[in-house]
Amino acid sequence: MIRSVIADAARADRTPPADPGFGVYVHWPFCLSKCPYCDFNSHVRGAAIDESRYLAAFKAEIAHRAGLAPRRTVRSVFFGGGTPSLMRPETVQGIIDAIASAWRLDKDAEITLEANPTSVEAERFLGYRSAGVNRLSIGVQALNDFDLKALGRKHTVVEALAAVRLAASLFPRFTFDLIYGRPGQSEAGWRRELAEALNYVGDHISLYQLTIEPDTMFERLRDAGKLELPDEELGLAFFQATRELTYARGLPAYEVSNHARPGGESRHNLIYWRYGEYAGVGPGAHGRLLTSKGRLAQETERHPEMWLTQVETEGHGLVESAPLSREEQGDEFLLMGLRLSEGVDPRTFEKVSGRLIDPERIRSLVEDGFLELDERGRIRVTAMGAPLLDTVVADVAA
Repeated sequence: MIRSVIADAARADRTPPADPGFGVYVHWPFCLSKCPYCDFNSHVRGAAIDESRYLAAFKAEIAHRAGLAPRRTVRSVFFGGGTPSLMRPETVQGIIDAIASAWRLDKDAEITLEANPTSVEAERFLGYRSAGVNRLSIGVQALNDFDLKALGRKHTVVEALAAVRLAASLFPRFTFDLIYGRPGQSEAGWRRELAEALNYVGDHISLYQLTIEPDTMFERLRDAGKLELPDEELGLAFFQATRELTYARGLPAYEVSNHARPGGESRHNLIYWRYGEYAGVGPGAHGRLLTSKGRLAQETERHPEMWLTQVETEGHGLVESAPLSREEQGDEFLLMGLRLSEGVDPRTFEKVSGRLIDPERIRSLVEDGFLELDERGRIRVTAMGAPLLDTVVADVAA
């Protein structure tokens, strides 16, 4: 029963548009504290942040990217971090205005801001809505106070649910995140927790299996034998339970870790996964821009103060801006696109990469149950292949 439900979810028909669109990612790198599982570019500062100075730098970077990629229509803006909900609403408004001045901001553009559900940040929600944010993404992470503390989170379950309810009352769309596969967690416990969480969902929820990233506190604890994680079998049970429960509530997986009602998908992330074009501004931001030099892979200086100084002296914070080879583009196209339940079109892959996908390799993976071909000839990862996504992608790309 579980496998059939997951397979049905994977077959959800979401026909991708011909043009993935253009988005802008804005990275705010500051947090109140560093979570022990986090490998994002986030930094803790004891002193107050000079937001006026950072806003001026964001405006300069936006103008620089618009010079490289002019006359775009911005379909989505995403404020990520770090903790963007530590920004003043006025700073968010200034960045949105700068984007609208540099490019054409679509009247239906999705503008998402990541938020932590502490009481202080929740009080800013109305300000963000007035600034133009129309989608909030809340880092709930667990509905268990003991586990929240173990994950390094500064909020309680009560605060988290209050923030979710407030977001539902203020924003046209909202989502929140949970992490599963936590130390000591059972499948039954996760099923209860997810069932409760789904009572608060709008049109989207993100559910991530805990992974141990390099150079994190959790990696050091694991290597010291002080962090016991679920084994592979239990991890698969978590994954299958997640697919089963979300599908039953009308929120099938449209990507490995993301679930939505039809039409509720993250438009910004779909630009990434459909291999669209996006500008990245702020410390440590990445971008992919189409220019006369080809498709550029861009990355900015990670250290916030160094990024700030570089922007003020050079007009941008880029430390890398290099054209990707067609082979590299093909690999990225597969890596991103096969995350989606809609899969990838081999003909698009050929246009991007200049090479064909080996039909014998696809046939073998289909016969083994890891891939399937739909009626349009698109290649999709099956329910059995999804937990082994990295291996399947490597096989297709070989």
